[in-house]
Amino acid sequence: MARRPIRLALAALLFACARAPAPLPPAADAASLRHPPAGDVVGFVSPYGSHAWRGIPYARPPVGELRWRAPLPAERWTATREALAPGKICPQLATQLGGETGVAKGTPVGDEDCLTLDVWAPRAEAAPAGLPVMVWIHGGGNVVGSAKFYDGGHLAASEQVVVVALNYRLGPLGWLTHPALRDAGASAADASGNYATLDLVRALEWVQANIAAFGGDPANVTIFGESAGARNVYSLLVAPPAAGLFQRAISQSGGLGTTPPGDAERLVDAPEPGLPNSSGEVLLRLLVADGRAASREAAKPVAAAMSDAEIAGFLRSRSPEALMAAYQTEAVEGMIEVPQLFRDGAVIPREPIRELLARGASHPVPVMLGTNRDENKLFLIFDGELARWWFGLVPSLRDPVRYQVVAEAMSRWWKATAADGPARDLTAAGRGPVFVYRFDWDEEPNMFGVADLAQLVGAAHGFEIPFVFGHWQLGPMTKRLFVAENAPGRERLGAEMASYWAEFARAGAPGRGRRGELPEWTAWSDAAPGSPRTLLLDTPAGGGVRMVPDSVTEEEVIAAVDADPRLATQRDRCAVYWRIARFGRDFDAERYAAAGSRGCAEFPIAAYPWAEAASL
Repeated sequence: MARRPIRLALAALLFACARAPAPLPPAADAASLRHPPAGDVVGFVSPYGSHAWRGIPYARPPVGELRWRAPLPAERWTATREALAPGKICPQLATQLGGETGVAKGTPVGDEDCLTLDVWAPRAEAAPAGLPVMVWIHGGGNVVGSAKFYDGGHLAASEQVVVVALNYRLGPLGWLTHPALRDAGASAADASGNYATLDLVRALEWVQANIAAFGGDPANVTIFGESAGARNVYSLLVAPPAAGLFQRAISQSGGLGTTPPGDAERLVDAPEPGLPNSSGEVLLRLLVADGRAASREAAKPVAAAMSDAEIAGFLRSRSPEALMAAYQTEAVEGMIEVPQLFRDGAVIPREPIRELLARGASHPVPVMLGTNRDENKLFLIFDGELARWWFGLVPSLRDPVRYQVVAEAMSRWWKATAADGPARDLTAAGRGPVFVYRFDWDEEPNMFGVADLAQLVGAAHGFEIPFVFGHWQLGPMTKRLFVAENAPGRERLGAEMASYWAEFARAGAPGRGRRGELPEWTAWSDAAPGSPRTLLLDTPAGGGVRMVPDSVTEEEVIAAVDADPRLATQRDRCAVYWRIARFGRDFDAERYAAAGSRGCAEFPIAAYPWAEAASL
């Protein structure tokens, strides 16, 4: 979805990947002993009363010669494994909210031996059989995050499903494409560059082989994820290696962006320029950092003189810390900008995902797609041109009208490109059925009597996650957002959402929820103009859960900005278009220049200073 993954990742950084206070180590529960083919395993009773098994390896550690290779199955263990703690997080940079406790922001953390997963299932002496399986793929821009930040215990216990959350390689260890890694002995998967995508496939293969021992039905698996995790859901929908490994898919605030491999390999000054953080550029920086060259220009002949085997060996000899340091990026919460999801032709097809969906080249499974009404407010509240933070603690808006205009346009664009557009494509291609939602909850309190969080963040990116899981943790902001006054409404809405999600996992359609008591959520249809297409998710105070005809196209978003009476000049309108173009892959420079009735050629996108573009 994002042109700059850093902006998307900030959402997962603050909310999807926030860390709850560490609980005391749990005690093993003998009743949780299970006998999967991977090896006997014992877990514990989760805080929500379900059984939990954490830190189970699903692949061999991708270290040494296995770095930048397709993951191999984990070896079977012989003694009973105590699965009482989450696995290690994959290498990433520590952040204020997403890193290890007591580690300074920006410090490299994690371990390459991180390919583990967690399982939650209804508590029972013997595992019940045939429960729907829901496999969670965490967000974080594909550069931060971990399964350890989530608790699937409430969802498993309340909705009688088996929940799996997994780690996958992140950043340059998860996605790196370079000619030197395509050696003669490499398989198509090994040469793809999409190692994290292959981790997800390997985890789903583990689920197929082992989940029955935990009560799950391997023939009824739902993949679901948020933000970058939802982008990964889209990639699995079209990935040939994932065929048959899941039967339903849920994308929560996702996106369809993928990268041509050449763009991720070429130098920025090549005849056909590559990306700033291409593997070619990263190699030059590593050579300079290693003292083999004094500058980027001096590193070019050094790299050219190295054989593929020498380059591959050099790259594999670099530590995760050195690799991450070689990625030049904006200094926002230690996030690095890594090219990812390569259209290699083996793991991910060579066509853009949107084109694949439109021609019916996705796996034929029911799909649920959705976004949040105020997605981009989570990013915009940290934008110094739109908001200020008093003493670093209390946010306020410089111009509330301008803030709302920008937020509406950007969030509607997200809905058009990540939910409504794909829903039309899938439906027209005969894939699906497709179910679309919009999350509208905005009952946050007023902070210190001066900051109205309902206006400042509203139904922002990532806020639907605790409603689905029934686990009310959004990191340090939790006590500011979820208070006693909004508990009745949000807990009711959370129960309704969990019921819809679980029924979709069970039957392939959310219907009236698992208990048959909710408004019917019908499939997307373009048969009649104005027919209900989107389920709004809100409390009774906000109108309740209900089907509405809400749908939007990219062209309608552009036209709405063009006609918005709150925008006094063409420069004001172009500033909004500019922000959409900066944020989304679907709004390129040519489209920006022709946007609206007058176009924006007089405000060139490449030269538009941030402060100018943001000051409507």
